[in-house]
Amino acid sequence: MKVLVTGAAGFIGMYTVQAMIKQGHHVVGMDNLNDYYMMQLKYDRLVQCGIAYQQCEDGVLIQSTTYSDYRFVKLDLTDQPRLTSLFADEKFDIVINLAGQAGVRYSIENPYAYAQSNLIGFLNLLENCRHYPVKHFVYASSSSVYGMNEKIPYSEDDKTDSPVSLYAATKKSNELMAHAYSKLYKIPTTGMRFFTVYGPWGRPDMAPFLFMTSILKGEPIKVFNHGHMKRDFTYVDDIVEGVVKIANHAPTGEIPFYIYNIGNSHPVDLMDFIKVIENTSGKEAILNMMDMQPGDVTCTYADTSRLEKDFDYKPSTSIEAGIKRFYDWYIQYMK
Repeated sequence: MKVLVTGAAGFIGMYTVQAMIKQGHHVVGMDNLNDYYMMQLKYDRLVQCGIAYQQCEDGVLIQSTTYSDYRFVKLDLTDQPRLTSLFADEKFDIVINLAGQAGVRYSIENPYAYAQSNLIGFLNLLENCRHYPVKHFVYASSSSVYGMNEKIPYSEDDKTDSPVSLYAATKKSNELMAHAYSKLYKIPTTGMRFFTVYGPWGRPDMAPFLFMTSILKGEPIKVFNHGHMKRDFTYVDDIVEGVVKIANHAPTGEIPFYIYNIGNSHPVDLMDFIKVIENTSGKEAILNMMDMQPGDVTCTYADTSRLEKDFDYKPSTSIEAGIKRFYDWYIQYMK
């Protein structure tokens, strides 16, 4: 089948492209290559997939030199004319949307970036899936939709109508928009609520990367809520395996809409997480204890029973094993 992966130069996007190619699909990757974080990391991810980033021009498909079944296009979700042309030309069977503006704290500083990418861009994809029908539209949601939910672990059936950040609100909006299109136009859609993803090629704005960088440099790390936080850290390979399983099985029924949590189901105390990095790197962290930040939550914890029931799959990489792989990559990449 022919698959579109948006956010293909992103962290999860790069791995998803490679995984779908290995599944035997013909893949088109798409990314706007914005400067939210260091561009070179995005460029190097493209290189991992055989794409010469120096040749990237808006709307122009580039053939991978590594994978015969992979092409890449630099394109923004908000560029509706070019996006429509891409859908009209390619006739996609599956769309995996991993694009969008990420980051909880940045949504407080730059809210309009989230409205454009996560709302307008998402609507553009839905409209194209409507006019150029696909077998399955799969998209990244987030554990942030659970807000300050006091019930743990978080179940897909829990209420998610009290977001504590604009980022979370846009992700919940995506789920509602997808539901509407599934009901109105029978487009099979599945949302994936990711829980704190980490690993090699990870995002430099997230805690694992920030902590690793500061600890190895001997610089202080910011520890919010004075360390009284828990995160359901989930290794990237586990996330992508879930994405692939879900993408290949579209929902059915009167309203072909579904949601899955993808998380490790094993929350880790932030201070324990820091200790694992210390033990792995052989360096001691300098801690700068800080108050809770706006938009943050104290704990995330995924109930993955739905994923286990439907696919006999549960993410299982331990934090020690995952951080070791991340550390080995980091040392090699940053030298």
